[in-house]
Amino acid sequence: MSLRLRVLNLVEIVLRVPPLFVIDEILKVGIGIHEFDHDITNFAVEEKYDKNDGNGQNFTTAIPYNPVFYRFVLIGLIRLLLSAVGCGVALCLFMLNTKHLMIVYMYFMSVGVVFVSYWTNVSTVKLLINTIQSKNATWDFLTDFFFLDYKTLITEDGVAIQLFQNCMFQAILAFIFINIHLGPRYSVLQKFLPLTFFTPIILTLLPIPLPPVLLSHAPVFCALLPLALVKFVLWSSIVSIIQTMYSGYLHARNFVSNFGMSALVEAEWLRLNVPEVLRTFWLLRVMEHMGIFFMSGYWDQQDGYSPYFRLMKYLMVTGCDTVSAVLGITSIVSYICSYIGKFFQWILLTDDNDKNIGTVSAIVFYILALQTGLTGLEPELRFVRLCRNFGLLFTAILHFIHNVVNPLLMSLSASHNPSLRRHIHALLVCVVLVVLPLILMFYLWSTQETSTWLLAVTAFSIEVIVKVFVSLAIYTLFLMDARRETFWEKLDDYIYYIRAFGNTIEFCFGIFLFFNGAWILLFESGSAIRAVMMCIHAYFNIWCDAKAGWSVFMKRRTAVNKIESLPEAEEDQLRDLDDVCAICYQEMRSAKITRCRHFFHGVCLRKWLYVQDRCPLCHEILHGMDAEDKKDHGPPVEPIEEDNGDR
Repeated sequence: MSLRLRVLNLVEIVLRVPPLFVIDEILKVGIGIHEFDHDITNFAVEEKYDKNDGNGQNFTTAIPYNPVFYRFVLIGLIRLLLSAVGCGVALCLFMLNTKHLMIVYMYFMSVGVVFVSYWTNVSTVKLLINTIQSKNATWDFLTDFFFLDYKTLITEDGVAIQLFQNCMFQAILAFIFINIHLGPRYSVLQKFLPLTFFTPIILTLLPIPLPPVLLSHAPVFCALLPLALVKFVLWSSIVSIIQTMYSGYLHARNFVSNFGMSALVEAEWLRLNVPEVLRTFWLLRVMEHMGIFFMSGYWDQQDGYSPYFRLMKYLMVTGCDTVSAVLGITSIVSYICSYIGKFFQWILLTDDNDKNIGTVSAIVFYILALQTGLTGLEPELRFVRLCRNFGLLFTAILHFIHNVVNPLLMSLSASHNPSLRRHIHALLVCVVLVVLPLILMFYLWSTQETSTWLLAVTAFSIEVIVKVFVSLAIYTLFLMDARRETFWEKLDDYIYYIRAFGNTIEFCFGIFLFFNGAWILLFESGSAIRAVMMCIHAYFNIWCDAKAGWSVFMKRRTAVNKIESLPEAEEDQLRDLDDVCAICYQEMRSAKITRCRHFFHGVCLRKWLYVQDRCPLCHEILHGMDAEDKKDHGPPVEPIEEDNGDR
């Protein structure tokens, strides 16, 4: 990518960051919900009062009508509505095309220039009026200026300096407004516009003083012309704005009808550069809070901790206090984890782009943040919870790295790959996947108290260690089979037993994590998101795994029973046949004879029965043929040369 394209891409990303800051500020005040709940709670308590029934007994009743209470309810609803509208407008701005987004920013900048000019003129005019009134005479500023009496000008209570600064500032604002306003650009109007920015100062400096009331209102009248241009642009563009919104709706509807909603989301995700925008937003937000940290004096605070630790803790706590901030830190986590995945892929000498560790890590981290209620916690609890979420994310990354190295190990061993370097790299990654969980468990169990979170991290760590040993065991069996000169019939059984052991351990840990999560849901921090995630975990990781494992077990058991019912080939039959197995093309030192008189390895035939119950050569039913079937099919067929040719 050229430098020009990179700069344009960066500019487009920066343009989409301000709407996120608007949403973030709205979320910081809680959209009015927290204050609304607080007010309702207070009024619910205050609406009850004690009343004596005449017998000396007090009872509590509720006031039937309280206008103040309903006023607070109405204010809360209005705040909620305005906040929702603000978030919606910010999201619409975020999704605009770059061209339309530039137009919106130019409009807001022109409005901002007008109001900034008005405020600076008001403050300067007020200062000049006070100066004139304090002297009880006409201020001879122009006389001092024309006679070059700079000493008087400078010592005139700083008024001359402020006047000069305001004039320079108004010149800059006038230049900006003339070049960015979207109104009609008539030549006379363009020449007259700069005068409106300087008119309040000029009226104040006239030799014949004007009434203070007129001077105080001069900035308002002078700002009317720029504001009229701004309003004219807004009202004249309403039709085009509606047409643009409608055309965008039509485009989205046609896209969904042709390609589907998921394709639309993916296309918009790429067009808006959402991950890059979120990362830029979060980094700018961190820089803002870093400035607040230093200006507030937290760096020099004496609390027994290092200032760097306080800074890191402060940035982590304030970096995930809203949903938008959590999205930003999730994008940062995804970016870092993607490079971790690329690092391990570089070590393994592989390039598997389908397995993007960054995407998986982002999903895991965001789900953890939602189900633990990260944004609603107090600062200290939020810091602890964030550190714990990073611990769980670390174990998830280890599982993902195992998912990358496991197929590579199987491929290297099964394909008899002679590259010793690739074998060593894969084994080194397996060693890392065993050592890191052990170090993590040793550190946590020696420094942390026993908790549900610690049990969950331990379960995930032990699970990844078990997975690595299962992969290494199967890898070793494949290497041993590669060195054998004859067919190893028991290899499939050994692999099945090892995998069944590993799957059983994973299933047990899945049940343990379900009960661990149920304990957290009932007694620690219950939430709807956690309940939903537990249901998903129970269905996919427990029910579906148990159902799939039982199905495999029953298929294998049925296939074994069918194979055992077939006769075993004798040595003289194998010698007379002098052929290979038609399934694996390996020499047959032992074989099973089907009802259609074909010879196969017992293990190969068992694998074939997992798929279908017919002979691989003649497609006759291998098992369960009754007498009527035998009559229809005729006498058994002896193996002849044509059969060998078919194989």
